[in-house]
Amino acid sequence: MLGHITDPRADGGVDRRELPDPEPGYHELLVDVRAYAANRGELSLLEERPEGWLPGQDLAGIVRRAAADGSGPPEEARVVGIADGGAWSELATVPTHRVAELPDNVLFAHAAALPVAGLTSLRALRTGGPLLGRKVLITGATGGVGSFAVQLAVAAGAHVTALVSRPERAKAAQALGAHETLTALKEDSGPFDLVLEGVGGQVLADAIQHLAQEGTVAAYGVAGGRERTPLAFWDFAAGGGRLGRLIGFFVYATGEETFGEDLGVLAGMVADGRLRVQAEVRDWSETRAALQDFRDRKLTGKLVLTL
Repeated sequence: MLGHITDPRADGGVDRRELPDPEPGYHELLVDVRAYAANRGELSLLEERPEGWLPGQDLAGIVRRAAADGSGPPEEARVVGIADGGAWSELATVPTHRVAELPDNVLFAHAAALPVAGLTSLRALRTGGPLLGRKVLITGATGGVGSFAVQLAVAAGAHVTALVSRPERAKAAQALGAHETLTALKEDSGPFDLVLEGVGGQVLADAIQHLAQEGTVAAYGVAGGRERTPLAFWDFAAGGGRLGRLIGFFVYATGEETFGEDLGVLAGMVADGRLRVQAEVRDWSETRAALQDFRDRKLTGKLVLTL
């Protein structure tokens, strides 16, 4: 099969070449990949992992070989899943508890955008409890996670404020359903019952100071860079000493045994129109160029490559 592999001598540190077909384990499917997505965290992994690493988590495709243990979808089923690696290839293996069958009207290109970003947004929103009538702030609101989080929070009945990096991104956030769009928090912003924070740095520090009583900040990423965020005890005391909490959110720590169930929920919402996928879709032959555009922040939403 053809697939991508890390190579420090190649442009962007990744090369597409002929590779051995993967061999699925007892509890795994072999999937003909029709589309895959790139996540911002994977850009760092391309630099950090050793030569010969097979990148790729998010994928959608058709089951070529069902799991030997009888679990999961049958051969020829259309599926979306999250792999441990190797998804940027013609074939990939995925544990059956991490896949969901796709409704017929959901495109592979849209499904491939769901796994990491969709699961992160869905599960991070759950940290805030019931959202009906609550105030929610989504930072990086037009990014991969943010674009799903805005829609899911609105669907749950929250009043959603979208924080975007540039004024030209405000219309995209409004199209997702955000009730208010800002490029910087104002003195009277909030107070927010829940903040989904994926930027880090000063954005995270500012968000904490706009928490409601017993509000939660779920920090899931550092898209703005990996500099340490200066925080102090008194940052939680803005507006008269509000109690609040800051949690570091890692989707893999939330129970991967139910990834497939939640992917089914997300795919169903795409199928019935409640969730819209915002993605740049390109042919997989353009992977290296597309990854560079992703690094340079030229894209809005997810980056999806199709085979």
